[in-house]
Amino acid sequence: MNKKVLARTTFALCAAAALVAAGYVAGSRHAATNSPAVSVPASGDKIDPKTGRKVLYWHDPMVPNQHFDKPGKSPFMDMQLVPVYADEGGASGIRIDSGLQQNLGIRYATVRRREVSEGFDAVGTTQFDESMADVIQARTTGYIDRLYASAPMQRVAKGAPIASIFVPDWLAPQEEYLALKASHADANLLAASRARMRAMSIPDGVVAALDRTGKAQTHAVLVSPANGVLTELNVREGAMVAPGQTLAKVEGLSKLWLVIDIPEALALQVRPGMTVDATVAGDTAQHFSGHIREVLPGISTGTRTLQARLEIDNPDMRLTPGMLMRARVSAAKPVSRLVVPSEAVITTGKRSIVIVRNADGRLQPAIVTVGNDIGGDTQITDGLSEGQQVVASGQFLIDSEASLKSVLPRLEGSATSGSSASTPAPASMASSTASASPTYETTGKVEQITAAGITFSHQAVPALGWGAMTMTFNKPAASAFPDIKVGQTVHFVFKQADDGYQLIKVDPTGGAQ
Repeated sequence: MNKKVLARTTFALCAAAALVAAGYVAGSRHAATNSPAVSVPASGDKIDPKTGRKVLYWHDPMVPNQHFDKPGKSPFMDMQLVPVYADEGGASGIRIDSGLQQNLGIRYATVRRREVSEGFDAVGTTQFDESMADVIQARTTGYIDRLYASAPMQRVAKGAPIASIFVPDWLAPQEEYLALKASHADANLLAASRARMRAMSIPDGVVAALDRTGKAQTHAVLVSPANGVLTELNVREGAMVAPGQTLAKVEGLSKLWLVIDIPEALALQVRPGMTVDATVAGDTAQHFSGHIREVLPGISTGTRTLQARLEIDNPDMRLTPGMLMRARVSAAKPVSRLVVPSEAVITTGKRSIVIVRNADGRLQPAIVTVGNDIGGDTQITDGLSEGQQVVASGQFLIDSEASLKSVLPRLEGSATSGSSASTPAPASMASSTASASPTYETTGKVEQITAAGITFSHQAVPALGWGAMTMTFNKPAASAFPDIKVGQTVHFVFKQADDGYQLIKVDPTGGAQ
């Protein structure tokens, strides 16, 4: 009986061992059949089965500095890891799919040369041209018996009477001349009498009238020598005048001075002969041009500006002194300069950058030195060469891609490895180098809490272009946020750090969901 029981027990153990072995074999075959299709050649290289390209590593685009040697789900976010290919990792710049470029509306422009007039903008004021001023003076002692002009700043025409002067001293020499002429005196005596009248500033016209009419004249009418404005009127009716006294001053309007105020920082760039195109502040369609005639010495202590003066024509008398004008001061001859569309330049405040398209199609940021804007173009004084292609639109989306691949930090000397990103994040070049990162906030449910971080199923973050997702955020310290529990709905604030996104503040907003 005992032999039979022992035989049955032995048979049962053998059958169990056979079943276990069969299960192991079947399990091994099933595991081999369902294992990930990642080919690992004998050399150890990792090949992407979809593209056939060599893979350096996998990473989460939101945490680009964390590398993985296998594909799979990201431990930081609810998404698959993204491969970084060998033909991208060692090259300069980034590559963006041509279809994506077309969908984003990315346009390119060529760096070209353009004839430009170097110069700057300034503000000027019109003034009377003092070189055209005429003064009306008394040549002898007399009295103003009539004043035709009523007040200063009155417009006068050439030949218009200004004042009439009564000159008693003119009577005696004229009577003497008439007496000599009536007595048929010698011609030499008559010539001497005429010379005496000229010495007493009696006009030749009065002497001619004396010969013609035989009557002495004691009144002289002073007239305007040119068309213009009576800027000074220094006498009144009945006033006595002396020889050499200025009675009035007339300044013309056919030409004016434009006096330009130039900032002290540009003082060394100004020189006589530079062309100026000026427009009236109230009517930019009216253009007046000229050349700087002289640069006035001295910097104004109040405004810290240097003044330059030029002459502008005013044939229609549209301009009057004191008008404010916008002036563009340019070199006498245009020069050739490299230009790109102004929209292609990204200015961060510390530097100016353009995205350059290399010969192999990769996109790479380049630091440039910019000059003046000319219409829709910007001068490039350093950093580019003629014929290069630059991105004219969509460069901020490319900037986000480049920031994730650490291309821009390398410009400042940081040694970070290149990586690709499948989803561009709207991080700007300025924020990637700023000492204080911007903060973002949203609401979510706590899924897991560890010493290193907290996992949330959070709502969208429009500022980062994120939709609703599940993601782990780093804690500033292992003991941070001790009152937060799994299942709570919280409102949290975070920022981007070197190793991912770090929590700043977490506040409960309700119970468990």
